[in-house]
Amino acid sequence: MSSRTSIERGLAWVYDQITGDEDARVCKDIPDEACRDQPRNFLSYLVANLLNKISDELVSARLTLPWLFSVLGVPASFSGFIVPIREAGVLLPQLVVAAYIRLMPRRKVVWYIGAVLSALMLFLMAVVAWRSGGVMAGWLLLVCLIFYSLARGLCSVSAKDVLGKTISKTRRGRVMGTSVALSGVATIGIGLLLQSDLLTGSDLAPLLVFLVAAGLLWLMALTSFMMIIEPEGSTEGGGNAFGEALRSLRLVIDDKPFRQYLVSRILLLSVALVLPFYVILIQQQLQGELSALGWLIIASGLANSLSAPLVGKWSDRSSRNVMAAAAMLAGLVGIFTWSGIHSGLADDPHMLVIFSVFFLVTLAHGAVRLGRKVYLVDMANADNRAQYVAVSNTVIGIAMLFGGAVGILADIYNVQTVILLLSLVALISSVYILRLADVSG
Repeated sequence: MSSRTSIERGLAWVYDQITGDEDARVCKDIPDEACRDQPRNFLSYLVANLLNKISDELVSARLTLPWLFSVLGVPASFSGFIVPIREAGVLLPQLVVAAYIRLMPRRKVVWYIGAVLSALMLFLMAVVAWRSGGVMAGWLLLVCLIFYSLARGLCSVSAKDVLGKTISKTRRGRVMGTSVALSGVATIGIGLLLQSDLLTGSDLAPLLVFLVAAGLLWLMALTSFMMIIEPEGSTEGGGNAFGEALRSLRLVIDDKPFRQYLVSRILLLSVALVLPFYVILIQQQLQGELSALGWLIIASGLANSLSAPLVGKWSDRSSRNVMAAAAMLAGLVGIFTWSGIHSGLADDPHMLVIFSVFFLVTLAHGAVRLGRKVYLVDMANADNRAQYVAVSNTVIGIAMLFGGAVGILADIYNVQTVILLLSLVALISSVYILRLADVSG
């Protein structure tokens, strides 16, 4: 008993150091029985979230998987499906999944299932990459990616519900921001590897190591998530999945604050969609130097590790303002980039300028992601949080598939025109977001 008490005191001390709490701990918008376990739950969620974010970096749909396809000799047409499958596969099924989750008084078991399936799919992808190549490898890897994305969707919709039941309002941004910051340090390490000779030529071994390590990280994250003590929640609203899904969609019509949030999130897709075009533009300007790719990964890691804790704290005070400021930043950087190219200043770009531009855009993207997650959790309550998350992600998954068509403009015009267009949409979203109610704090 004394040993357990010592462990609990240790967890409480670490929790206090991260959150700044002392004797009186904040317990807002969570059941009373969850207050005592908040330090343990906070740290367990933090570690699990950190591990699966590092796993995501190892199997990045923007970097590692396209590189793997290239090494295996998979036709380039297959690579165009990686990002849509990875993102939409996570988002679209969640509306139906949420109806089943509503039947469970404790929802973290859904996260367990998603974590195990994610690990298994990554291990299977490593086997496929090891034993096959060409078109066959392309088809098999895409099938694995579909199931991996669906598994990630289970984790996404259940994790936010567990977060809302176990971590106090004004502390949720802190836990997500801290995990993003720590994973950013790992991202820097991956970037340094990309600058070395590790991933050059046709050496498949490092990529197989990435896949296996990513799967093991999911199993480690599972161990941490199992430490969360989740109180029972409401099971009202559960039932037939498709019937509940259709009823949940009524939220878009009947719930004005939620509808406004969805509009803002659709506009904020401009910040997410613009990132690959910056990468393409940089590749064009630097004639595809591989070392530049490593610098971009390092810029991404630094942006997350340096900014996420501050953005997390700011989100706890006003997640609305975080989204608005981040969208404004992304818009202004895009206009600066377009102006620099058309004025001839980017004809011989300095690596520091490129690094800074990508750093700021990545920072804006990370702030948007963190801010809109905190906003949604704070806007919802225990009875509708799972529905909000599922409906939101389903609508955004559909919008993302349509938004991907913006790449056609890059072929008709040029990459910098797409950056300008998406940057203008980001500025519009910044103004629109300020109309939202301030639900945090």
